[in-house]
Amino acid sequence: MKHIFRTFATKASNMAGSAIIFLAALTLVITWAVTGPLFNYSNTWQLFINTCTTIVTFLMVFLIQNTQNRDSKALHLKLDELIRTTKGARTYYMGLEDLSDDEIAELDRQFRELSSNPNTTRAIQKLHQKIEAERAKRRKLFDFHLKKR
Repeated sequence: MKHIFRTFATKASNMAGSAIIFLAALTLVITWAVTGPLFNYSNTWQLFINTCTTIVTFLMVFLIQNTQNRDSKALHLKLDELIRTTKGARTYYMGLEDLSDDEIAELDRQFRELSSNPNTTRAIQKLHQKIEAERAKRRKLFDFHLKKR
């Protein structure tokens, strides 16, 4: 089921972003606007375009979110691979996207502190400890879920 939806979402997103679909939508809106006088700008005439745009928007939200999630995950994996294979890079920065908003805000605050005073080794050690503690917590949780299976 996931594969079918992924394939459909990818194709639909690619098609929705094409010039032909844009022109088709533009043609529909222009046709709708031109037919206004023919229908005396009735409530039904207005309801038609409102309903069409609402349905399309509702469905596109899910398709776009699916492709955006997949693209974002792929980007993070690529960055993690670059970090992992770059000599001298600190691999404990891999997977930061999984931290909570508060943890990311704290890391951001610490990075700003580091950038204003690069000789602050205590802040660097604290940052490393926080990341390692989070990693250990995740490993423990992951191992727990594996044992449940």
